[in-house]
Parts: sequence; structure tokens; C-alpha cells
Amino acid sequence: MRALVLAAGKGTRMKSKIPKVLHPLSGRPMIEWVIETAGKVAQKVGVVLGFEAELVRKALPEWVDVFVQGEQLGTAHAVMCAKDFIEPGDDVLILYGDVPLISENTLKRMIEEHRKGADVTILVADLEDPSGYGRVIQDGDKYRIIEDTDLPEELKSVTTINTGFYVFSGDFLLRALPEIKNENAKGEYYLTDAVNFAEKVRVVRTDDLLEITGVNTRKTLVWLEEQLRMRKIEELLENGVTILDPATTYIHYSVEIGMDTVIYPMTFIEGKSRVGENCEIGPMTRIVDCEIGNNVKITRSECFKSVIEDDVSVGPFARLREGTILKKSSKIGNFVEIKKSTIGEGTKAQHLSYIGDAFVGKNVNVGAGTITCNYDGKKKNPTFIEDGAFIGSNSSLVAPVRIGKGALIGAGSVITEDVPPYSLGLGRARQVVKEGWVLKKRKEE
Repeated sequence: MRALVLAAGKGTRMKSKIPKVLHPLSGRPMIEWVIETAGKVAQKVGVVLGFEAELVRKALPEWVDVFVQGEQLGTAHAVMCAKDFIEPGDDVLILYGDVPLISENTLKRMIEEHRKGADVTILVADLEDPSGYGRVIQDGDKYRIIEDTDLPEELKSVTTINTGFYVFSGDFLLRALPEIKNENAKGEYYLTDAVNFAEKVRVVRTDDLLEITGVNTRKTLVWLEEQLRMRKIEELLENGVTILDPATTYIHYSVEIGMDTVIYPMTFIEGKSRVGENCEIGPMTRIVDCEIGNNVKITRSECFKSVIEDDVSVGPFARLREGTILKKSSKIGNFVEIKKSTIGEGTKAQHLSYIGDAFVGKNVNVGAGTITCNYDGKKKNPTFIEDGAFIGSNSSLVAPVRIGKGALIGAGSVITEDVPPYSLGLGRARQVVKEGWVLKKRKEE
């Protein structure tokens, strides 16, 4: 089985410089959804590109065969541009880069039906209002497709539409393509003509309108996003996740969340994020591509490409940037930013700190206002804080620097040299007090 994805169109009605198939749905380009599904049912996958072909090509896996339709002259013309992809002994599944939610199950049903003996198998659906769609007309054992504009009055009541998804016998498709003409108002070559040439046609029906919805406008894309979002929320609710306000909660379809986790309002969980059991996430929190363990609490914070182990608390108003690893039972508090750093088990950074390019050991206390000065104007430098160290408030650790095990850094210090284990590090001027200075100054004035 081969799958050919047609994705050459510009998508004029999207009013965008970005190719239509690259517009995201639940955090992923539409065409990525189609390629992933195609790869589950076909041994080889090909894509026909057109508008901004090189830009779309960058979003495709390396194992996909790419063909270019220089001029968009209809669906059959797109398939003609990939003629070398079609093998006489193989069946060919036709998919579309802007119809992202076609399901693996439906495609498998089509393939199974097709293998009972057919030149082509069509996926159809029944719509209450089929206007604008080509109708599938059954005449005895045969089927034909009539476009809406060519439909005679006596067939207007037919509600069975052609979705555009087909499985073709490779032998039949290679014979049919040269016979297709462009004798129509648009002067284009349509695959529906190939169907009408076929002697043996089979039909598979779907009742799920989401999987056959094509995206031509941003309005449709937003509608599809909302339908998919609610499907995901319903799935999570059924599997033991509490979502207090589905109307203000946005969870990508690829996200995994464990049972007894509570999601508070105004929370966004995106990408490939995985959240464990018995967590509290939100309110007003955004999580992107994070691995989160069990019993984690994240409040009013932003976490991006980070690993958060069991029993960790984050926030409120914390920011975890890419490369952050929070070990078990660590605590990250309000207005703390961490970037590309590992925070050890039981370590606390509770207030107003920046930790970047650092390796912090177990049971360290990072006082309020602590900064790792990791950038020297040319490169980033590491800071090492060993187990049990105590970093006093308002300290600046000028990297590269190492604070030894059990060491204590006095509040307000600027540390530029390594501090040995169990030592006191101070880096500040001696305090000077001039008694009565204020009164004397006022008298002079």
C-alpha cells in the first residue's frame, strides 16, 4: 500500500504568506497529522507540493517521497505529477494535506474493503446540506460522481457526498490518468473522472464529519481546533483528570495527563508534554514540551522544555526555560527564572532569583535575590553549587565558579572565586557608620 498526500495548494482564502498545510492544528502543522496517519497504514508515503514547496519540504520527514506540481491544474494533475510513485502492483491511497483529522481506523476500513476486489474505493458521507459537494450516485452495482454544478434537478435530494478520499488499484490508476480530460469550466483535471471510468467501485461510509473536514479558511481552522480541544478534554475527564473550567483550558491533543491531576482555569498545556498523577496545574499556567512527574504543583508559571520530577512545587510567577531539570522535592518560588540548569533534590530557590547554566546539588538554600552571572559578554559560563550549601540573599555568583559542599555565602556578596567546602564566602565592603551625620548635614544646609 502506498499513500499519496496532495498538498500543492496555496490556500488563498487563508490570506496568509504561509502555505495552508503548515498552519498549526493543536500545535502541529496540518500536514504532519496527515503524514503520521498515512505512515500507519502505508509502506510508502509520497507528497505532492506546489506553493512554497521548499518551505513545506522542510516540515516533512526525510522518509517521505516529494513531488512538485509546478502549476495547480486539479487533483488528477497533481497525481500525474507523482506518476513515478505509482506502481502497477500496489494500491494507492489518496489523502489531502489540508484535511488533517482523517483517522487510521477509517483508512484501514477503506483498504480492507478495497482488497475485496475493486478498481477504486471511495469514502463517502451523508450531509443534511450537501450543497457544494459532488454527489455519489449509485446505479445498480455501479457508482458515479456528479459535481454539484452539474447535478440534474431530480438528483438534488441525494445527500451522499464524495469526500475526496480514494483507494485506487495502481494498475487501474495508471490506465485512467491519461484518459482524464480538462473539458470543464476551470480547465482542470479531476480525479472524479477516474472514478467514473471504473468498472468495479466500492464505497465506505463515515459518520465522523471532523475527519473529512477540509480547512480552507481560518474560520474553519479555529472551529476544527475547538472541536479537537473538546475531544481531548472529554477524553481526559473520562480517564480521571479533573478540569475545573474546560472553557478556559487549552490542552493539545498530543498531551498525556495522569489520573487525579487537577487542571485549574486559564491553563495551557502544549506540545509533547506529559503530566503525572495527583498534580495541581494552574491557574494561569503555560506548559510546553515538559516532562512532569507525580504530586507536582505548578501555580501561575511558565515552563518550557523542562523536566520536573516528583513532589516538586513551582511558582507562583516562576519561569522555567529550556534545559531546566528540577529534581525530586525541590521548590522553586515566586519570580524565579531558571535556564539550562539542574536543581538538586530538596533544594529551594523561593524568591526573586536567576539561575542559569548551573548545577545545583541536594538540599541547597538559594536566598532571595541570588543571581548566577553566567554571561561574560562572549560566552556562557557554568556555576557549580554543591550539596548542602547556603547562598545568602542578594548574592551574585560570577561564573565560572564553584561553591563547595556545605559552604555558606554571606548575604550581599559578589563571589568571583571558588569557595571550598564548609567555608564562609564573603565578597562585600566593610560597613561604615558615621553617627549623627544626617543631623549635621541638615544643620549645614
